[in-house]
Amino acid sequence: MIRTVQVEQGILRGAPAADPRITAFKGVPFAAPPLGKLRFAPPQPPAPWKGERECYLFSPIPVQPSPERNPSPDDIYAREWAVDPDIPVSEDCLYLNVWTPAKSAGEKLPVYFWIFGGGWQVGHTAEMEFDGERIARRGIVVVTVNYRVNLFGFMSHPEITAEYPDAPTNFGLLDQQFGLKWVYRNIAAFGGDPENITIGGQSAGGGSVLFHVSSPESRKYFKRAVVESGIFEHPFTEVFPRRTVQDAEQLGKEFFAFCGVKNLAEARALSTDELRKKWGEWGGFAKSVQTWAPVYDGLMVKSGFTEGIRDGSVKPCPLLIGFTGDEFLVGSEKDGSGARINMVELGIRNMQRAAEAAGLQTENYFYRFDVPIPGWDNPGTFHSVDLWFFFETLAKCWRPFTGMHYDVARKMCNYLCNFIKDGNPNGDDCSGEKLPAWKPFSSAHPDCMVFSTDCDLKEYPPSAEMAKFLR
Repeated sequence: MIRTVQVEQGILRGAPAADPRITAFKGVPFAAPPLGKLRFAPPQPPAPWKGERECYLFSPIPVQPSPERNPSPDDIYAREWAVDPDIPVSEDCLYLNVWTPAKSAGEKLPVYFWIFGGGWQVGHTAEMEFDGERIARRGIVVVTVNYRVNLFGFMSHPEITAEYPDAPTNFGLLDQQFGLKWVYRNIAAFGGDPENITIGGQSAGGGSVLFHVSSPESRKYFKRAVVESGIFEHPFTEVFPRRTVQDAEQLGKEFFAFCGVKNLAEARALSTDELRKKWGEWGGFAKSVQTWAPVYDGLMVKSGFTEGIRDGSVKPCPLLIGFTGDEFLVGSEKDGSGARINMVELGIRNMQRAAEAAGLQTENYFYRFDVPIPGWDNPGTFHSVDLWFFFETLAKCWRPFTGMHYDVARKMCNYLCNFIKDGNPNGDDCSGEKLPAWKPFSSAHPDCMVFSTDCDLKEYPPSAEMAKFLR
């Protein structure tokens, strides 16, 4: 097994995973710590080191509110993932993790590059569901990447623009791209194939993936993409604000004034804890998600994904894309009196129609997650619950999953891994049996893989209510 690797900056030593045939390298630096003058700046190369660097533990997580010690019973995410109130939090967070099954550097295994979600405000790679071991067992090198979130990842200000005119904002997305480039240059040392990288993400991580698919620079480094609950379309309004750099700069000036600082140097001199406190006083998550999200800067972010398909500026890659049945349901009437529709489903269907109208030949694989989820809270198929299944990490969850859940998770993980390998989810289960056939989705043939008590390919046309908002 590979236990040490030589990368650009030096030698890394990993540790055996629970399965000793897998080596895990945790806390691998891919960029310089964004501290001091590098706060509110694009990522920079990491410094080299001498000797072996031990990569046995996850790095501190990006700056965000720490998990509460006594969360409300209504806080489902505190029960699922935000469970460690003592987890280290730091601006020095630009590290990634690698799980590899390779025995030598020359194996050229497919690579899965994963971006976590959390509204671009919270989240990290140390969450339990993101353990890459089960995917690695199927012959894939798994990478999970940290990036700056909230004000640390998406701040704008005229002084920042003057300092970095070619990268004035969207530092969180640039962190992801910087990590992707590092992986492309170094993943062969871990037994991975830099020419066979699949990029994936969920929620804001999935939205990030779509920005990278839209970016000519990012598209140089991967072949296909997985987008779990990552494309949103509200029938009447924008889900996230579309701000120009100038719009975002004004918010930055307002926040600096709120913090009592006069310029960028003073803002960089504030402590992390002072900024975290001001983040909460400013309005916390609810205001932050409307303040510090991707900015349409004409550089990293030029347009929305579907919009870019329509105007010809985006050429999509093969996608494995889907949603959970109970997430982001909104009324189909402006007064909220009508039937509800799923915003992610609407986004997927309109994306597909745009690609077809543009004459693009797509091989996109569409899924709906409807697995019955157990637990005293009767949660339904809530946003993000499918992560336990695609990563096949159910054993880490408190919920009383049974054999059916483990069978479905095994198949879902197999579909995912087959797609990562060559862009087609079809193939054998790791039990040796053939998986149920999964056909590509189109508006004319709306084939959808429904994950429920089993995996069933079904014709899944839009509901009458959904059809009102298809374009």
